[in-house]
Amino acid sequence: SVSRAFPNLTFVPACLPPDPVEVEELQRFVSNSKRLFVMTGAGISTESGIPDYRSEGVGLYARTDRRPVQHAEFIRSASARQRYWARNFVGWPQFSSHQPNKAHLVLRDWEKLGKLHWLVTQNVDALHTKAGSQRMTELHGCTHRVFCLACGDRILRSELQEHFETLNPTWKAEAFGVAPDGDVFLTDEQVHNFEVPACRKCGGILKPDVTFFGDTVSQEKVRFVHRRLAESDSMLVAGSSMQVYSGYRFALAAREKKLPIAVLNIGPTRLDHFASLKLNSRCGELLPLIV
Repeated sequence: SVSRAFPNLTFVPACLPPDPVEVEELQRFVSNSKRLFVMTGAGISTESGIPDYRSEGVGLYARTDRRPVQHAEFIRSASARQRYWARNFVGWPQFSSHQPNKAHLVLRDWEKLGKLHWLVTQNVDALHTKAGSQRMTELHGCTHRVFCLACGDRILRSELQEHFETLNPTWKAEAFGVAPDGDVFLTDEQVHNFEVPACRKCGGILKPDVTFFGDTVSQEKVRFVHRRLAESDSMLVAGSSMQVYSGYRFALAAREKKLPIAVLNIGPTRLDHFASLKLNSRCGELLPLIV
């Protein structure tokens, strides 16, 4: 299913409707591309009701003083893992129910038509997968998968939810707000009695299959994406300010290869000074206008 017919604009920054001249410019850019490399960020999923981090007025950093869990803290601290998983447990039913919006579906269709050569998403929400994209790399992983840090055993996040429920049959907590990666805001007092399961095979620590802040993307994955970029003839960035280097490095590589780069994002990005084209519109409003 697709996100509701009318997009959820709660977490979308204010912007003007697409300018006809901009539509024509992006149409020309896409038409001239034969092997388009697309990179998406949180701004493509805001219309599905998932907040981003940095958008002015509506992003997580603008609305709260909350910050995402750091990799080192999660690894070394049992209380940090308890806090993370309790918040994630409460937020999971809503987060996992989010559906793709029109922008996700357009990119899926471009892939089917042979226009989109490869898609790299910085998001961990699985919306591109739900939309049906296949030629795709999840640069920072996906919250819908969980693995053991000790033995590498993998399970679905939905399966882990059942383990949480079994271990915490009477535990309840009221959530205060939702974060971009699916967890919610809870007090330390609320999470104090929450039980976290260990790996079913070895008793090790379970972690979502995502790259937390402070961690790095594997070199194998980086090399793979660089190879896909080398096969491409243009780059489109959709819904990302490109503030995180793990994604920005590919824009730098595209510039070095002298590939034309188009940026579709509400607000400034790190690419604005060297992009061939910068468009300040909603992804779900502008992309469906491109034939």
